Amino acid sequence: MSNKLTVRDIDVAGKCVFCRVDFNVPLDGQRVADDSRMRASMPTLAVLVERKARVVLASHLGRPKGKPSPELSLRPVAARLTELLGAEVAFPGDSIGDAVRETRDRLRPGEVMLLENLRFHRGEEANDAEFAQQLAALAEVYVNDAFGTAHRAHASTVGVPERVKPAAAGLLMERELEQLGKLLSDPASPFVAILGGAKVSDKIELIQNLMPRVDVFLIGGGMAYTFLKAAMHPVGRSLLEEDRTTLAKALMERARRDGKDFVLPMDHVVTIDGADDRYRTTDNVDIMANEAGVDIGPRTIEQFVRRIRSARTVLWNGPVGRFEVETFSNGTRRVAEALAEASAITVLGGGDSVAAAQQFRVADRMTHVSTGGGAALEFLSGISLPGVEALQDAP
Repeated sequence: MSNKLTVRDIDVAGKCVFCRVDFNVPLDGQRVADDSRMRASMPTLAVLVERKARVVLASHLGRPKGKPSPELSLRPVAARLTELLGAEVAFPGDSIGDAVRETRDRLRPGEVMLLENLRFHRGEEANDAEFAQQLAALAEVYVNDAFGTAHRAHASTVGVPERVKPAAAGLLMERELEQLGKLLSDPASPFVAILGGAKVSDKIELIQNLMPRVDVFLIGGGMAYTFLKAAMHPVGRSLLEEDRTTLAKALMERARRDGKDFVLPMDHVVTIDGADDRYRTTDNVDIMANEAGVDIGPRTIEQFVRRIRSARTVLWNGPVGRFEVETFSNGTRRVAEALAEASAITVLGGGDSVAAAQQFRVADRMTHVSTGGGAALEFLSGISLPGVEALQDAP
């Protein structure tokens, strides 16, 4: 999947390039609150601008449900992009129509315009043929730099590249496919996967696909209690998917058969009677009936950190506790810090893992931080991504 035509491989001089980006950024009124996703696509934009392309950028923002929502307009994003590029970014106020075509026609080589939120039109998420054709008519070349939306078969990610050739990956897309692809093709061993988050059901395909490749699974977060329940340990009022315990047991048995270490928490921080201000650290793996696990305990942290330090490759997908509550953040913080200090290749699979690494100010010390939580999860689970499949293979 990573052997795709890239923006470096194509001639864009003087041509209109439809470039799908992921500018789904948080806004604070009329200001971009965090421009990290925008900055992630700056290398691709720099190539297009330097090679004198006429650039038509397209993105979604939030979930406007197919109709215009002023609070989800990309106008503030255009203003911030103007600052980042040091040149005016045109903003026609829609993604299709006469005003858009007129703005495109006025673009000179090296200039950039940003379409309005694609999801203001129902045709985007529906991959409507007419909407895709109107977008495709704006360009002669297609570039996708939005890995975070690559798992969605939308008009801008599938419909347009079906109609516009060449269809190539941007540099961010290329890096995502390369770094995540290494985890599936030839990871340096020992390969440790730290898996957390709320639900086992969200990670079933991931665990199954990684099983032949991973040497050690470190399991934390809410999903750990389903595995502990399957191993006949009492979990009290902890988050539990009762209907997944049989599957959880089967996964642990397969890991044991295949010689993999499947490490579950051996102690916990638990709340008492549902109150966040009443908590304790358990002495062992068992949780009392009126308690709920909210973080891994000190012995588990020590075990996880030791395994991380001995690894050569580490994937982290999902926090190991309720890190957004300071009292219950110690396990996730210690995991993040251990990864930052590790000599291993360290890959964060997007989503809450990235949020945690940013919260603890270690994200910039990782080998790769994925910009697409859902896309990264599906890619690593062995699921084809429509937005990647739509791109042309390199010759």
